[in-house]
Amino acid sequence: MEIKKIRKKLEKELDGKRFEHTLGVAYTASALAMCHHVDTEKALLAGMLHDCAKCMSNDKKISVCEKHNIPISDLERQNPFLLHAKVGSYLAKKVYHINDEDILNAIASHTTGRPAMSQLEKIIYIADYIEPGRKQAPGLPAVRKQAFQDLDQALIQILRDTMRYLQDTNAPFDPMSKSTYDYYAANRL
Repeated sequence: MEIKKIRKKLEKELDGKRFEHTLGVAYTASALAMCHHVDTEKALLAGMLHDCAKCMSNDKKISVCEKHNIPISDLERQNPFLLHAKVGSYLAKKVYHINDEDILNAIASHTTGRPAMSQLEKIIYIADYIEPGRKQAPGLPAVRKQAFQDLDQALIQILRDTMRYLQDTNAPFDPMSKSTYDYYAANRL
């Protein structure tokens, strides 16, 4: 499916705010890809599809997972909004006909990250955090600058800030984020 068709379909599927965020992530991912010598079309596609399941009801996300044997952790079952990355990866393959494993992995890991991510996975994770519509995160200008200089360092900072925020607000916290942080922090020393 070509990018124009995907964009039109997403515009119908997502609410206005989520669609604007999606465009911001897609274009930010493409710019990061140019900077870091990663395929820009893959970055644009992954960014465009990263939240394709975000506006789906929680019950529907659980239903898709159960029907298609997508594992659900206890944390995800208690907080099904966390499933949008896994379900999004599934939809990217089945509905949008994306067969590139790197793109599918980038969509699946864009909320928690994972150890040993590809450059594309890092780009989508980071673009989701720094896209121009984001305003709230602490130190955002510095992280945006860092993202165009050193993906790993930007990733570490985003993971650190996100974990701190989730702990401070007693929000649900996926252990994969901690594993991802530990992996990249250990490899930077």
